[in-house]
Amino acid sequence: MKLSKTLAARKAKNKENIPAATWDIMERSTEELKKQSLSSKAIQKGNKLPDFKLPNSTNKLMSIADFTHDFLVISFYRGGWCPFCNMELRALQEVLPKLKKLNTELVAISPETPDHSLTTTEKNALTFSVLSDLNNEYATSLGLTFALPKDLINVYHSFNLHVDIHNGNTDYELPMPATYIINKNREILYSFIPEDYTHRLDVETILEVLSSHQNESSTHHNHH
Repeated sequence: MKLSKTLAARKAKNKENIPAATWDIMERSTEELKKQSLSSKAIQKGNKLPDFKLPNSTNKLMSIADFTHDFLVISFYRGGWCPFCNMELRALQEVLPKLKKLNTELVAISPETPDHSLTTTEKNALTFSVLSDLNNEYATSLGLTFALPKDLINVYHSFNLHVDIHNGNTDYELPMPATYIINKNREILYSFIPEDYTHRLDVETILEVLSSHQNESSTHHNHH
């Protein structure tokens, strides 16, 4: 089943199980982000992605230069406490062999501290790098972050979801769950930046984008 379908089913189930007043708060905060058209302010396709220096789950600093394949898929997620994120990370893990065939590496970035991202990695049996963007510094530089409204923070606390503990600060800031596909020159070939955290990029789309660009680069190589 396509990731988008699985996520939609999960959302529908949530709606059934969550009290209406609580659900309204959650929906309203998403609508608010859409109204601000937050995604239009973020870095998009056609730009170069700035470099990062971020620790992985064992605290080793990594930068874009550490990924040496033709393409790199960068997936921002909110945290291991978010079921939609875990579903996306597992879907990405499943297509990892196909990405490798397309000479592509994968990295996930979240504001979680390294010990929490290690938990996320283990829980989802991930074999790709999961990096910690502490205090959302990198995501903010890309225009991806927003602060959770107070009423939503209270809702999350009532669900026993503690963004503050996961992020190691009390900013209550999260990134939009964006996906970027970049080439060796850090050029953004494709960007998907949903304001609605229940929406994620289907892995099929990622593979299509990579295949089309791979054909371009292979014809390009033949001229050298």
